[in-house]
Amino acid sequence: MKLKVQKQSIESILVNLQPFLEKKDASQITSHILFETQGDICSIKATDLEIGLEIKTDNLSIEQNGSCTTNGKKLLDIVRMLKDDDITLEFLDNTLIIKQKHSKFKLPTFDVSSYPNFPTTDDKPQISLDSLALIQSFKKISPAIDTNNPKFELNGALLNIKNNFTDIVGTDTRRLAIATIENKSEKDLSLIIPKKAIMEIQKLFLDKINIYYDEVNLIIQNNNFYFYSRLINGKYPDYDRIIPKTTKHTLILPKKDMIDTIRMITTISQDIKMTILPDVVLFNSLSSENVEAKTEIEIDTNFNEKFEINFNSRYLLDFITQVEKNEFELQFNEANLPFIAKDDNFITIIMPIVM
Repeated sequence: MKLKVQKQSIESILVNLQPFLEKKDASQITSHILFETQGDICSIKATDLEIGLEIKTDNLSIEQNGSCTTNGKKLLDIVRMLKDDDITLEFLDNTLIIKQKHSKFKLPTFDVSSYPNFPTTDDKPQISLDSLALIQSFKKISPAIDTNNPKFELNGALLNIKNNFTDIVGTDTRRLAIATIENKSEKDLSLIIPKKAIMEIQKLFLDKINIYYDEVNLIIQNNNFYFYSRLINGKYPDYDRIIPKTTKHTLILPKKDMIDTIRMITTISQDIKMTILPDVVLFNSLSSENVEAKTEIEIDTNFNEKFEINFNSRYLLDFITQVEKNEFELQFNEANLPFIAKDDNFITIIMPIVM
């Protein structure tokens, strides 16, 4: 294998592949990327066995077809040091040689036949969803997905496809985020997708995608990328039971003013006390120290009586920053019960802080 590629092009590819590499143990083949050339196309793969990505490009000059592996992080480190000019990559005597003018580097390789196989789309059912709506929904709910929870299913998002709609759900047990897409489906389907996969999907895909699945893997494909992730095997909590069926109070608030208000209070404390009066909403920091932050928003609340609730500001701010309109709703029952933040087909149910 011998090819010539412009620095910016190969650097961009290697950056996209980094999250898919084994980082801790360079002796593992999963710390390597795999180059394969055929005709004028070069395929470059990375996988840690849980998640994988293949990028195909013709933005290079292939002088000799072939294949080889090399450490993905070390190759990126080398490429970053080189100048903005063409770089030659050549596989020779079980070594990858990287050259640019008077600079030359050598990296060891593994046997290509030992590189893990990617799952294929052969005979796999396909999911028909609006690609952009799905990716936007992943973005909305991803802050609520837990990390390192001993209940493995909570470290992922639920893709819950029903006959007329699809819910995309994430929770860390203190809040529950649900984005809903209208769709038509002939059968119900529930998949739990790991948070790492959700985050990478948002970075990689911005246009129409094809989605395939089986009991083990989710595969997403477009013209440039072939992505797969192992699914989480488990039973997701019955999130419908968490959603309040009725609420007593509704408060409509301006998005920008709320973002500014929350950020002001969080200079002192992440936990906030919100007091709703007929013509104003008051905000106070909850802090045991001898410090305080407070501000207010003058607004007709339609509340006849004083209502107070305490909450973690990060949970509400994560919701508000995904709101697409200028206003959103908060729906309450009692101060010690979960409340709902709502924007059309996106809601977050937040557990209050009970003092």
